[in-house]
Amino acid sequence: MDPFILQMTKNFQSMVNVSLVTEFLLEDFAEMWELRLLLSMMLPMMYLATLLGNLIIITVTTIDENLHTPMYFFLRNLSITDICYISITVPNACVNTLTDNRTISVVGCATQIFLVIFCACVEILFLIIMAHDRYVAICQPLHYPVIMSHKFCVKSTLVSLLCGLTHAALHTGNTFRLSFCQSNVVHQFFCDIPSLLKLSCSDTFSNKLLNLLCVMGMGGSSFIFIVTSYVRIFSTVLKFPVKEERGKAFSTCVPHIIVVSVFLISGSTVYLRPPVRSEMIQDMIFSVLYAIVPPFLNPVIYSLRNKQVKEAAGKVILGKLYLGKS
Repeated sequence: MDPFILQMTKNFQSMVNVSLVTEFLLEDFAEMWELRLLLSMMLPMMYLATLLGNLIIITVTTIDENLHTPMYFFLRNLSITDICYISITVPNACVNTLTDNRTISVVGCATQIFLVIFCACVEILFLIIMAHDRYVAICQPLHYPVIMSHKFCVKSTLVSLLCGLTHAALHTGNTFRLSFCQSNVVHQFFCDIPSLLKLSCSDTFSNKLLNLLCVMGMGGSSFIFIVTSYVRIFSTVLKFPVKEERGKAFSTCVPHIIVVSVFLISGSTVYLRPPVRSEMIQDMIFSVLYAIVPPFLNPVIYSLRNKQVKEAAGKVILGKLYLGKS
């Protein structure tokens, strides 16, 4: 057959395949029904625990005027972000696991990718600001009211949201300009960019380059900034004369670093791994580590271990009970 005719035939078949991809199929967590049932019970429990913990933080930091400080302002913002972040993926994954209905439209997939990237980007920026807040509070306490002013808090929040929107729009637009003709099965429990790149028959070099630049730029710089802030905090804390104060500061900072490290390392691993066929369970584990675990642990590590938050939560709960009885 003439090479030109053969090439035209392949192009036509490719166009037909592209036109047929109107929806994607998400992957199950497991093939065994019993294991799917177990996971469908664990995921809702983690989801509900995440909602409860973050809602408590939002309620307490809003009602109690003693917690109207920059630190708790960003804790409240982080909790709102965590609720949105985990709500994008887990409810849909639970329904898919129980009903075995794995389909998601192209528009739904694009929306999921946009929201996941937006929330992840905003969360990273909030964690950076919170690390800066702790650094100023411990290392420059006299300048704290000036540096962490209300104006700074509002502006930094708006900048974080704008950066998240820009980042998400750039990635989503760059992904869905591609043609998907190899398959419509996304080997993940939610739509993410690395899984879609494996399905594309287009040139994905620019997508891989964008992922590399963003992960190395934002993820790497964020990790360095946060670790540097906590190293300075540790050096200052070691100079405290009271041993209990040093222990309290270390017990607060170390869990923060662990959660940030899990979030950034797992997310970077997912986005920087070569788009080749790999063990699906490994991909899902890394995705769970950056999409589900941080929102689940943040309320416990950042707030619910805090004495002020616990006391304020107790006052709010007792106040509600008193009003209910009266």
